Amino acid sequence: MRVLFTSCPGDGHLHPLVPLARALRDAGHEVAFASAESYRASVERGGFRFFPAGLDPAGMMDPEVMREHMEAMLAHRQSAEAHDAHLASVFVDMQAARMVPDLVRIAQTWRPDVFVRDLMELGACVAAEHLGLPCASVQVGALAPQDFRSERLAARLEALRAETGLAPDPRQEMLYRSLHLCFSPPSYLGAAPLTATTHYLRPALFDQSGDERLPAWAERLGQDGRPVVYASLGTVVNKLRGPLRVVLEALRDEPVDVVMTVGRDLDPAGFGPQPAHVHVARYIPQTLLWPRCDVAVLHAGYNSATSALSHGLPLVLLPILADQPLNARCCEALGAARVLDVLALRPEAVRDAVREVLAVPSYRESARRYAREAHELPGIERGVWLLEQLVAGGTSAPGTPAR
Repeated sequence: MRVLFTSCPGDGHLHPLVPLARALRDAGHEVAFASAESYRASVERGGFRFFPAGLDPAGMMDPEVMREHMEAMLAHRQSAEAHDAHLASVFVDMQAARMVPDLVRIAQTWRPDVFVRDLMELGACVAAEHLGLPCASVQVGALAPQDFRSERLAARLEALRAETGLAPDPRQEMLYRSLHLCFSPPSYLGAAPLTATTHYLRPALFDQSGDERLPAWAERLGQDGRPVVYASLGTVVNKLRGPLRVVLEALRDEPVDVVMTVGRDLDPAGFGPQPAHVHVARYIPQTLLWPRCDVAVLHAGYNSATSALSHGLPLVLLPILADQPLNARCCEALGAARVLDVLALRPEAVRDAVREVLAVPSYRESARRYAREAHELPGIERGVWLLEQLVAGGTSAPGTPAR
């Protein structure tokens, strides 16, 4: 079968799709990606066919302008109404509205059998319904079905459906109609299945888009018995350098080894000289570092937080924007994280939180419990089989519950 993966621009949207795409390819299926043109090189480096589609924000906003924009959003902390307006504006008006015609055009020549979209890429489900194709989704954040049912978001989606010639769908059933794959255990997002079409699968992680390797100094981490603390703000909110500087100040004199990655677009030298036990780098795949770490200080991005938890690592979280506060609440509810208010962030708060998470066994025990639950789930081959069943005419095997 031919599978077309669709993604919003952003590593946090694209990367969760790659393990499933690889598994499908290994099973003999044809796989392609449709996303922003700026992701062509990354996709093609992975050996997949690429189609440009949707909005490409790369180059549209200067990094300093983006930083100022995020600081303004953070300072005023989005209300529920502002959050709904943001979802509708960005993910429907800006993204989905541009994706739909591009996906219809791509489908006329490449002719996929099924779309697989990241949860936030809403154009594929509209295009798929227009084309009479099934459309599966992959969880990429803490948003649940009810988060897509605000009046503002529903109105925007209904308008997009009408423009595409589709009948009304007031309950937004198209978003989860076919098959929804969640590569984290049920306890993360709630004990009940997200939807009747949700299947929970063992985490399948991807964070190496090239030939990245551990630097030589990583071999010496923790050799003298010092705990190893990893810190990162991911690939978007890393533009806010303030929290990174606070973390460095908090841990510079602590008896720990520190690894901070600041992103490919920032120069580590801009953070000044560091003592020998503090390492600041652009990008190191987290999955290579986790086995050497004792705690992770993160921005509560879904991918990095669940990746750390799947390796049994406790967390100190600094949620900033988007779904990060939701992810932080999920991790805190598991008992695996301390959550700090980034608006009132002080070095002593970070220092105390790291000390607590390292000293109190329950944080690590909770993270390890998550890891055990995650690794007991069916593997990614189950996701391949479910997609094959979907294309064949059913969302799951007869009598098989969503789990």
